[in-house]
Amino acid sequence: MTADPRIGPPLRGGERETLRAFLDYHRATLAMKCAGLTDEELRQRSMPPSTLSLLGLVRHMAEVERAWFHRVFEDHEAPMVWSDEIDFQAAYDASGSTRAEAFGAWEAEVERSRRIEKEAESLDVTGRQPRWDKEVSLRMVMVHVLLEYGRHNGHADFLREGVDGTVGA
Repeated sequence: MTADPRIGPPLRGGERETLRAFLDYHRATLAMKCAGLTDEELRQRSMPPSTLSLLGLVRHMAEVERAWFHRVFEDHEAPMVWSDEIDFQAAYDASGSTRAEAFGAWEAEVERSRRIEKEAESLDVTGRQPRWDKEVSLRMVMVHVLLEYGRHNGHADFLREGVDGTVGA
């Protein structure tokens, strides 16, 4: 694995600064887990019958970013990236995907999410979560997405180890 490019969160930051930094740290962790691998290695599945792969995690997190930032705060009807319905599992099957496709979509969604967060006046800004038809705060969205990254970066640790034996960070 390449050198660790991540910037750690502030040790004494405010709430918003800390949430933003932890999200970016976890986004960078996912990218780092995929660094230096070929498309074929990124598509390597964990174990049958699971379709889970590093590339599938990247695709899944593009869907998560879109569902929780774009659809909540900008366009409730925005289509998902890889499914006609909101099916987060559909993104896991990356059998025909490439690094360029998956990372292109994920990076675009991350940039949109960052813009939405930075433009919001406060963490108390609300949007409507279309799946629940409920109002949610930016704070709740940031925490939810952070937890998604934490869970899936744990999967990425095991997947990367299975591909080439790389462990850590």
